[in-house]
Amino acid sequence: MGDLLGVAVLGAGHMGTDHVRRLDEVVSGARVAAVADPDVERAKAAAAGLDGVLVHTDPVAVLDAPGVAAVLIASPGPAHEEAMLAAFERGLPVLCEKPMVPDSTGALRVVEAEARLGRRLAQIGFMRRYDSEYAKLKALLDGGGLGRPLMLHCTHRNVSSPGHFTSAMLINSSVSHEIDAARWLLDQELTAVTVLRPTPSAGAPEGLLDPQFVLFETERGALVDVEVFVNCGFGYQVRCEAVCEAGSARIGDERTMVVSTAGSAREAVAQDYLVRFADAYDREVQAWVDATRRGEVTGPTVWDGYAASAVAEAGVRALETGGRVAVELAPRPDLYARVSR
Repeated sequence: MGDLLGVAVLGAGHMGTDHVRRLDEVVSGARVAAVADPDVERAKAAAAGLDGVLVHTDPVAVLDAPGVAAVLIASPGPAHEEAMLAAFERGLPVLCEKPMVPDSTGALRVVEAEARLGRRLAQIGFMRRYDSEYAKLKALLDGGGLGRPLMLHCTHRNVSSPGHFTSAMLINSSVSHEIDAARWLLDQELTAVTVLRPTPSAGAPEGLLDPQFVLFETERGALVDVEVFVNCGFGYQVRCEAVCEAGSARIGDERTMVVSTAGSAREAVAQDYLVRFADAYDREVQAWVDATRRGEVTGPTVWDGYAASAVAEAGVRALETGGRVAVELAPRPDLYARVSR
C-alpha cells in the first residue's frame, strides 16, 4: 500500500460517501487514508469496512494526518475555500467538487492563492468533461466539421429537489454544470444572463420557482439556453444539442434497456446524477489520481471554478431582477489557459 496515493476525503454525505466507495472499489493507484466530517458517526459510516482509515471531525487538522498525500473535497460548498487554502499551504493536490466556492469573491481568493504558488494544485469537479457523450461532442465541435457553433440547447431535469433547495439554487447549484459545459464546449466565456420564469409546476414546493429558462450570451455571439426543472417527477435527464452553421449534434438521449411485455414497452430512466454520470465520475477521479501520481495537475482549473461562480451569481441577480445581467470577470492570471485546454 506504500505506493498508493493516500487520499483524505472531506465530507461524508451523499457525494463524499460515493467517492470513498469509488476510491476503494473502482479507482486504481489510490486508497482512502482519512475521512473527515463534522458528524463523526457519518464519517465512521462512510469509512466502515476499510482498514487503516482515520476518521476525523476537523477537515483542516486531518490534512496533517500520516499517510495523507492528496485531498478530495466533497463537503458543502461554503466549506470549500478554507479546505482548499489549507491544502495549498501544505502543497497537497486537490480534487474539489463543484461549486468550488459558491461566491465569486471567495472563489477569486482561491484563484489568487494558487496563482501565487506559481503552479496548479487543484482540479475542479466538473465531471461532465469526462462523460463519453460530452467528450465526443467536444471533439466534434473542436474538429470544425459542423462549422461555427451558433446555439446550445440544454435540458437539466431532476426527479425532485431536496427540502433546503431554493429558487437561486436552480442556477448556482443545478445550472452550474451547464455553465461549465458551455464554456468548455464552445471555448468561450459567458458574458450575460437572462432568466425567464414560467408559472411554477404544480409539483414544485410552495415558493420554489421551478422550472426556469436560463439564457446565456457568449463573447463570440453564440447563445446557450437551459431548461432547468428540478421537480419533474419522472427522472434525471441531461441533454445538450449544439446547432452549428453546417449541422447539429445532440447528446443525452437515453440508450438503455427496453422491456416489452403484455402489449407495452418501457425503458428505465435514471433517477439521479450518480447513476447517469457514474462512468464520468469514475474517469474523473481516475484521471486525477493518475495525474497526481505523475506530479501533474490536469482537468478543470480553479479559474473554471471561479468563472462558474461569477456567471451563476449574475444568473441569480437576473432571476431576482427579471432583467439581463452582464457577467464581470476579474483579469485571468497567466497560470490559467483558455477554458478548453
